[in-house]
Amino acid sequence: MPGRTSSPEAPGAEAPGTPGPDRFGELAELKERIRGGPDPKATQRQHAKGKLTVRERIELLLDKGSFTEIEALRRHRATGFGLEHRRPHTDGVVTGWGTVEGRTVFVYAHDFRIFGGALGEAHAAKIHKIMDMAIAAGAPLVSLNDGAGARIQEGVSALAGYGGIFQRNTQASGVIPQISVMLGPCAGGAAYSPALTDFVFMVRETSQMFITGPDVVKAVTGEEITHDGLGGADTHGTASGVAHFVYDDEETCLAEVRYLLSLLPSNNRELPPAAHSDDPADRRGDALPDLVPADGNRSYDVRSVIAELVDDGDFMEVHAAWATNLVCALARLDGQVVGFVANQPAALAGVLDIRASEKGARFVQFCDSFNIPLVSLVDVPGFLPGVDQEHNGIIRHGAKLLYAYCNATVPRVSVVLRKAYGGAYIVMDSRSIGADVALAWPDNEIAVMGAEGAAGVVFRREIAAAEDPEAMRAQKIEEYRRELVHPYYAAERGLVDDVIDPRDTRAVLIRSLAMLRAKDAGLPHRKHGNPPQ
Repeated sequence: MPGRTSSPEAPGAEAPGTPGPDRFGELAELKERIRGGPDPKATQRQHAKGKLTVRERIELLLDKGSFTEIEALRRHRATGFGLEHRRPHTDGVVTGWGTVEGRTVFVYAHDFRIFGGALGEAHAAKIHKIMDMAIAAGAPLVSLNDGAGARIQEGVSALAGYGGIFQRNTQASGVIPQISVMLGPCAGGAAYSPALTDFVFMVRETSQMFITGPDVVKAVTGEEITHDGLGGADTHGTASGVAHFVYDDEETCLAEVRYLLSLLPSNNRELPPAAHSDDPADRRGDALPDLVPADGNRSYDVRSVIAELVDDGDFMEVHAAWATNLVCALARLDGQVVGFVANQPAALAGVLDIRASEKGARFVQFCDSFNIPLVSLVDVPGFLPGVDQEHNGIIRHGAKLLYAYCNATVPRVSVVLRKAYGGAYIVMDSRSIGADVALAWPDNEIAVMGAEGAAGVVFRREIAAAEDPEAMRAQKIEEYRRELVHPYYAAERGLVDDVIDPRDTRAVLIRSLAMLRAKDAGLPHRKHGNPPQ
């Protein structure tokens, strides 16, 4: 070829660029060795901990045979502390792409058998590349985390690698779905990448996340605590809210990641994937009137209402064990993906508090980012009163949920199941903050407060002056209820579009969302808002 040069070769050697069968065999042998891992004993140790290897995990996550790996031959160039003599291929992270139910998904996965999955310069560069590819391709990114943090021997270069990951997490936020799956330790600054992603999955007993480990905590505060107690799956699933989903084993966890991906669009320019449903769109919910007691003081589980409404009773609850007084879930209605936000009377009577407000706000923002319509099921007595709530900022935290709803441009339908009092009624996607369709069941009570409390304020003097205060109080409660808290008061003023038979709720929701599918509600031009913190 013109311009091509050659170099002297030893007698009998093949010219560069013309590989023979021996070179093909060498390549195949090298790649097979890389796929097998660094050492059979390391694999045995991984399995002994109840953990799968990196490639076993990828095989469970992706469609069979769909994984394409990149930079398997990458090795670090660091020297010092003996690193120059330990240069394994992949550098402790496997990167590439494949499919989940036929749709492209990018993945990077730490290999704990190599440097404990610790991040060095080359390791980080591989992650940066696959993140850039996912953003450019407009496809979800899943990280399988099982690493010991920054590679200490590489010093600040490793820390800079984390900075590049955090920057890309932020750039990808609201552009492509990002899912973090915790399958081992994640300590120090490494924990901030999962915190920047949309969803965090954890596995009991094998995964932990914390900024400072138990030894540091003991040295600084004197507190003694185990790794699981400090940052285990149940801790983050119930106490901190860091983990959105918690499972008992890796196989179940990865199967649920696949299910979540099946509900999400590939990016923010697409609608969620529709699916065929054999559940009739006009199916009546005959069980609904019995599921929700007419007596506002009686408890019930709102998840049973969601199950009765959605296709085949199937939904995926987010943060199921954290802030349980609010339920957030993804499901399908007539095959279309919908996000449900529902007050939960079975926990704290369904009040809104700091945690529930944060949980709801984050979920609403996610759904709005990825074109997922919102259905709000409202049965809320108000915000949780108390000094602790006020001093810890219920005003600004409650405003997060309000801001998220007001800012959302996806189709929004709200249904008042029973009671909706005060500011909490407004915040739970009322017509006044932009719900496209506002519905109510016949037993609804929409008011500033319950009749009992309101009568005590409005008619305080009459009650105090009466010969029989209790009889007067009962009379005034009934009077207030008759005038202001009857089921049709809000509908008469256009704040509720319709009062519907509970048994028709599924059909009405499906028709309303179908009408709103092409909704175009752009926001005023701005760089970004300044949400309450």
